[in-house]
Amino acid sequence: MARLNGRGYLILVGGLGVERLAELAWSARNRRRSGPGRRAAPSTFPLMVAVNVGLFAVCAARARGRPAPPPAVGGAARVGLGGAVALRLWCIRSLGEAWNVQASVPQRLRPVTSGPYRFVRHPNYVAVALEFACLPVAGGAYTEALWLSATNALVLVPRIRAEEALLDAVPGYREAFAGVPRFLPRLR
Repeated sequence: MARLNGRGYLILVGGLGVERLAELAWSARNRRRSGPGRRAAPSTFPLMVAVNVGLFAVCAARARGRPAPPPAVGGAARVGLGGAVALRLWCIRSLGEAWNVQASVPQRLRPVTSGPYRFVRHPNYVAVALEFACLPVAGGAYTEALWLSATNALVLVPRIRAEEALLDAVPGYREAFAGVPRFLPRLR
């Protein structure tokens, strides 16, 4: 694959940022439609916002003056980003009105076991982790990819635990996801 110059990388970062903003609007619409629900670890949401803004700010700031990664590395990172976006859109489509960025579990939630949820319990978090690893690498920011990914993981761990506690209280959730791994599908 061809190298992505500073301007091309900045366009990539901006495009993903616009996609995230569209997701926020979609999430707000879903929360209005799905009705009241309990939020998992609401104190982590401002931290998640800060970490995600940090991802885009760091990548945009590093777009100039940093050499592009070797074509194979940059290409693999862009493929990973494409996979992350596709996976997140698959999650959004599969969850329908239950999908939201605040991990609000609607009172009348029914477990969704279709789409990527057939394979893992938290595919949306897999998509986010892929973006945190791949977006900086696509611009040659390897160290930033490591510390941004680690920061994202620190914020997500308590949120995922709280979200799982809420989901376990949903009738049928435990039974539907018995034996389904959290993040990585089992190879058969």
